[in-house]
Amino acid sequence: MNRKPLYMYTFWVVLLLVLFAGSLAYGSVAIPIDEVFSILFGKESERAAWQSIVLQARLPQACTALLAGASLATSGLLLQTLFRNPLAGPSILGISDGANLGVAIVMLYLGGSLKQLTGWTTGGYIAIILAAFAGAFLVLAIIIYFSSKVRSNVMLLIIGIMVGYLASSVISILNYYAAADKVHTYVMWGMGNFSGVSVDQLPVFAIISGVGLLFAIILIKPLNALLLGEQYAANLGIKIKQTRALILICTGLLTATATAFCGPISFIGLAVPHIARLMIGSSNHKMLVPVTLLAGSCVALLCNMMMVVPGSNAILPLNAVTPILGAPVIIYVIVNRKNIQYFN
Repeated sequence: MNRKPLYMYTFWVVLLLVLFAGSLAYGSVAIPIDEVFSILFGKESERAAWQSIVLQARLPQACTALLAGASLATSGLLLQTLFRNPLAGPSILGISDGANLGVAIVMLYLGGSLKQLTGWTTGGYIAIILAAFAGAFLVLAIIIYFSSKVRSNVMLLIIGIMVGYLASSVISILNYYAAADKVHTYVMWGMGNFSGVSVDQLPVFAIISGVGLLFAIILIKPLNALLLGEQYAANLGIKIKQTRALILICTGLLTATATAFCGPISFIGLAVPHIARLMIGSSNHKMLVPVTLLAGSCVALLCNMMMVVPGSNAILPLNAVTPILGAPVIIYVIVNRKNIQYFN
C-alpha cells in the first residue's frame, strides 16, 4: 500500500492549520494564540479590541486568502494541463489582464469608486465579479480560437502575452480619461489585498469559489486523459470540445472571482502547481488537484502573514510579496525543465 498520498495530504493539512492560526494571531497588533482560540470558541476576551480584530478583520482575511490561493493555484494547474505548457497561468496567458479590464470598466466608469461599490454591499461585488468573469472569458475565448490555428505552445503563449498587453493598453487609456479619485481607487485595488472581503461578503465569495473548486475536482478524470493527448482521450470516450469548454469556464470563474474580490494576484497560479508536482513527483491529477488546492491556500496564507512588516504597523502590497515565493520556483522549473516530467 502506497502511504505517500496520505503523508502528503497530512503534511499540507497540518501546514494549512498552522498558517491559518498564524494569520489570526500575527499582525500589526500582537494577540496571544490562546486568546485567539478563546475568541473563536465564543468566549469573551479581556480586551474588546482583540475580539473585533480577530472576528471582523483577521478571520475573514484568512478565509479569503485560503479560498483565493486555492482558486488561483487550481486555475493555473487546469491551464497548464489544457495547453500542455508548464509556463501557462492566469497571468501569463492574459486571463488576469482580461479580468482587470472588466473590473476597470465597471470601477472607473460604470460603478463609481470602490467606496460607492461597497455601499451596494453584495450587489456591487456581484457587478465586479460579472465584469471580471466577462473579461477573463473573453481572453480565454481568444486563446482557444488561436489554439486551433497555432500548433506551437510557445507561439500560443506569446499570443496570450500579446492579448494581455492589449488589455493593459486599454486599461491605461481608461485610466488616462478617468477621474483622479477613481484612478487612485483602481490602482490601490490593483496592488492586491486579502482584506477587502468583509464578513457579510465572505459567504458570496466562498460559495462562488467553492463551486469553481468543485468543478475542478469533477474534471480530474478528463484532465488525466488529456495528459496522454487529445486523440487518446477521445478514444477513451472523453468529449474534447465539451471538456475544453468546461475547463475554460472553471478557470474563468476561479480567476475572475479571486481577481474581483482581491485584485490581480501574481505568481500563485503559475508557481504553486509546480510546487505540488515537485513534492508528489507525479502528474496524476487524482493527487495533483487536491495537493495543488491545499498548497495554494498555504502559500496565500504565508503571503498574507509576510505582508505585515515586523515591528511596525506597515502593510506591504500583496503583489510585492508573492514574487518572493513564486519567482524562485519558476526559475528552478525553467533551469531543470528537462529533468521534470510534467505531462506523462
